Amino acid sequence: MMNRKKRTTSTKETQHNRKMFGKWLLLIVLGVFIVIVGRFSYIAVSGTVESVNLSSQAKRLYTDNKTIKAKRGSILDTNGNPIAEDTSTYSIYAVLSKSQVGPNKKPLYVTNKEKTAKVLSKYLPISYKKALKTLNPSNSKTFQVEFGGAGNNISVSTKEKIEREKLSGINFVSSEARLYPNGTFASNLIGFAQQSKQKGTDSTQLSGVMGLEKMNNKKLSGTDGEQSLQKDKFGYQLPGSQVERPARDGSTIYTTIDQRLQTIMENVVGKVQSDTHSESMSATIMNAKTGAILATTQRPTFNSSTKKGLSKAWNNALVQDTFEPGSTMKVFTTAAAIDSGNFNANDTYESGTYEIDGKTIPDWKKEGWGVISYAKGFALSSNVAMAHLEQKMGAKTWKKYIDRFKLLKSTDSGLESESKGSIQFDYPIEQANTAFGQAVNVTAIQMLQGFTAIANNGQMVKPQFIKKVVNPNTGKTTFSMKTEKLGKPIKASTAKQVRGLMEDVVYKSYGIGSAFKLNGYKIAAKTGTAQVANSNGTGYLTGDNSYLYSVVGMAPSKNPKYIMYITMKKPKLKGDKTATELLDEIFGPVMKQALEQDKETSNSDINSSVEVPNLVGKDISDASKELGKNNVAVVTLGNGKKVTEQSETEGTKVLVGQRILLNTGGTITMPDLSGWSKNDVIKLTSMLNINVKYTGNGFVFDQSISKGSPIRSGTTMTVNLK
Repeated sequence: MMNRKKRTTSTKETQHNRKMFGKWLLLIVLGVFIVIVGRFSYIAVSGTVESVNLSSQAKRLYTDNKTIKAKRGSILDTNGNPIAEDTSTYSIYAVLSKSQVGPNKKPLYVTNKEKTAKVLSKYLPISYKKALKTLNPSNSKTFQVEFGGAGNNISVSTKEKIEREKLSGINFVSSEARLYPNGTFASNLIGFAQQSKQKGTDSTQLSGVMGLEKMNNKKLSGTDGEQSLQKDKFGYQLPGSQVERPARDGSTIYTTIDQRLQTIMENVVGKVQSDTHSESMSATIMNAKTGAILATTQRPTFNSSTKKGLSKAWNNALVQDTFEPGSTMKVFTTAAAIDSGNFNANDTYESGTYEIDGKTIPDWKKEGWGVISYAKGFALSSNVAMAHLEQKMGAKTWKKYIDRFKLLKSTDSGLESESKGSIQFDYPIEQANTAFGQAVNVTAIQMLQGFTAIANNGQMVKPQFIKKVVNPNTGKTTFSMKTEKLGKPIKASTAKQVRGLMEDVVYKSYGIGSAFKLNGYKIAAKTGTAQVANSNGTGYLTGDNSYLYSVVGMAPSKNPKYIMYITMKKPKLKGDKTATELLDEIFGPVMKQALEQDKETSNSDINSSVEVPNLVGKDISDASKELGKNNVAVVTLGNGKKVTEQSETEGTKVLVGQRILLNTGGTITMPDLSGWSKNDVIKLTSMLNINVKYTGNGFVFDQSISKGSPIRSGTTMTVNLK
C-alpha cells in the first residue's frame, strides 16, 4: 500500500517536471524566436550588420571598380624636346616548376634552359653563364627565378624582341617608370621621380624626389580617374551601368633649358672634369634680359636614367653649395665704388701689399706691378686695389651695396634647401677681405642674379627655370614666365663703366682673361681665384691644387644677352694648361653656340654643322681648342702629345655638340662611355680595333670594360644601351 502511494507521488512529480521543462523550453524557443525576429527586423529597417551596410556590400560584390591611372606630366626643354616623360618598363622572370602547364598540356615553364640563357644574354645586360646559372638554382623545387638588376627596367622594344623568340616559361611584369632620354642632362636641376606608396593605400605612384620633379610634384602628378560597372550574379555587365570619372593627366612643364646648349655644356664640362679631377665644378648660362636659365650642370652629377653617380651628387650646386667667390666679387666691389662716387679709373695706388689694422693684404703677385691705376688694377685682378676701394667707400656703404645686390638673401628659386650665404664683417680686415671675394660665402645663383644688374644697365632680374606650364586636359597654358625685375642696385652709367673694365680683362695687353676672346663677338669677363677654407674653418688650404677658379663672361659686351658663370674647385692642374685655359674650354663653345643660334646677335643663320679640319700632326691641346671653339666635343685617346688619328676625315661636316675622337698613341685607356650614342661607340671600336657586343637601344648606360682600363687590340666589350 505504501509502495503504491510512493509510485503515485513519483509519477505526479515527473509529470510536473515535464510540464515545467516544457514551459521553460517554450519560453526559450519564444525568446530565441523574438531575438531572431527582432534581429531580422533591425537588419531590414537599418540595412546594416555590425556597422556594415548590406546594400553597399551587395553592390560592391556586383560592382567592378577600376582605377584609371593619371599620366605624370612631361618635362620638356624650351623648344618642346623631352627631358622627362612617363613610360612603361618591365621586369622579367622565368617559371621553372614543371607543374605549370596550360591547355593541351602546353608547358608554361622553361623547357630549354640553354636556349633561354642564350637569348637573354643577347638582349639583357647579363652573360650566358650567369643567365644559365640563374635558370639552374641549387634548390630543384624552386618555382620561379628572377635575374636581378639585369632583369629590371626592360624597355618595350627589348621585351618585344625577347617575346619574338617564343621562349616557354618567360614572363614579364609591367610597371610605371620615368624616362630620361638624355641621361646626364641638367640632372641636379631636373631631379628625378620614382615609385612611392600612396598614403592609406596599397597602390604606388611616381613622385618627385629632387629638383624640378619634386618642386612641381603636384602639377606633374595629375589625378587618377575611376571606372565602375554593375554585374549580375552570373558576372555579366548590366546594361547602362558603366560610370566613368576620367583621369586628369599631370601638367606639361616647359623649362627654359635649351637642349643644344645643355648638350654642349655637358660634353665640355665632362671633358674638363675628366682632365682635372676637380673636387667640384659648376657651369650656368642664362639670358641676361629675362633671367631664363638656358643650360646648367655640375660635377659631381648623375645619370638620370641609370642613377649612376647619385650617391655623390644629391646637392644642387646652383642653389645649395656656398663658396667664397674670389675675384669675380670684384665686379660688385668696383660697381659699388663707382656708384657711390669713390672710384676714379685713372687714380693710382701702390700695388703688391696693403696693411689694414696690422694685417697685410697681398696681391696674387706679391711683389705687385708698382704704382698703377685702379683701371689697370681691375684688369690685373689686384686685391690691393679692391681693399683701397673698400676703405674709400667705408664698410657701411660697401655692405649697403652687398645687400642691394641681394648676395646674402635667397633668390626664392623654389628649389629645395636653397642657401642664403654668410659673411664675416665684424673687423676691418674682414670687411676688406670681402671686397675681393674672401670672408663671404655665396651661391652660384646669387652671383648670376647680381651679374644681371651689370649686364642690364643697372636692372637686376631674377633667374628662372620654367618657361610655361600647360594643362594637357584642356590645352590651356596655366603659367607663363614673365621677367621678374628686382630693382636697380646701381645706375646705368655705373653698369656700362664696369663692363668697359671687364672688356679690359680680355682685350688689354696686361689683362689676364685673353683666353676668353671669341671671333666676331666682344666679350666682357672677370676671372677669379679664391683660396679654399680648410675643413675646420680656421684658415685656408695651401698648395697649387687648393683654389677655386671661376669666371663670369657677358656677351656681346655692349649690350649683353648672355651671362655665363663657371666655377672649378681644387682641380689637379697638370701644368700643360692654365686654369683660365681650362675654363675657356667650357666658356668658348657654349657662349659661341648661344650667340650664333640667336638671331638678334648673329647676322648669319644658326650654324648646325661644322667642317672638320685636318688635325693629324697637331699638338693635342691646340687641336682640342680648335674643335672646342667650334662647339665640337673632343675625346682624347692615349697619352701622346700630338694627334695621330681622328675619327672624322678632313672636310666631313659634323653637327655641333657631336663627339670627335682624337688618338694620340701611347697607352690608351677606356673612356667613360656613359651617354654615348651607338654611333660614337662604333667610331671608338673601329679606331682601337676592338670588338663590341650591344644590348638594348638608345644611349650607353653600362660598359663591361671600366673607365681607365688599358685597351688591347682584339678585346671584346659589352655595351648596354638604354
